[in-house]
Amino acid sequence: MTDFTLNAEVRSDLGKGASRRLRRNASLVPAVIYGGNKEAVSISLVAKDLAKLLETEASFSHVITLNLGNQKESVLIKALQRHPAKSYVLHADFMRVVADHKLTAIVPLHYINQETCVGVKQQGGEILHNLNEVEVSCLPADLPEFIEVDMANVELGKTLHLTDLKLPKGVELVALAHGSDLPVANVHQSRVNKDETQEGGAAE
Repeated sequence: MTDFTLNAEVRSDLGKGASRRLRRNASLVPAVIYGGNKEAVSISLVAKDLAKLLETEASFSHVITLNLGNQKESVLIKALQRHPAKSYVLHADFMRVVADHKLTAIVPLHYINQETCVGVKQQGGEILHNLNEVEVSCLPADLPEFIEVDMANVELGKTLHLTDLKLPKGVELVALAHGSDLPVANVHQSRVNKDETQEGGAAE
């Protein structure tokens, strides 16, 4: 089980030059914590600890505990600045989480029953994913690590929309709140089957 906890230290040496020294000399990642009606705090994290946490998909949709000396901050990852070529993290933004205040977060979609999907197994179609993640609004205690998309009964030519998703209790989709019922996935005619049909017709 992943431990969603990171040790951090407050930093007072700010600016681009200071950030470069942190990364180069101490293998630390500069970061900032903001929100929650409190002042922003500049911190540093051990680069290898952050990298290990980010290996887990759920770290982006899970409340993380930051240990700051004798204090703890409950936060969400809001933004990561990565090196353009080597992809390691150059800077991280964390937003404070307040227990009784709703938050918004990006949550991944997990597609299930794709192998047994009616439109694929019985009707020869292919599944196309329109979305791999969604933005949700909920209280911190209700934040899901992922949302399942059940493809079992989706027929050829049919599209699943946001309104078709089964959401955990207390979770709302931001797009729906704004009136956008986006397509999530569909089952379309397989190109291979279509090509075979065309070739068969040409042969006749």
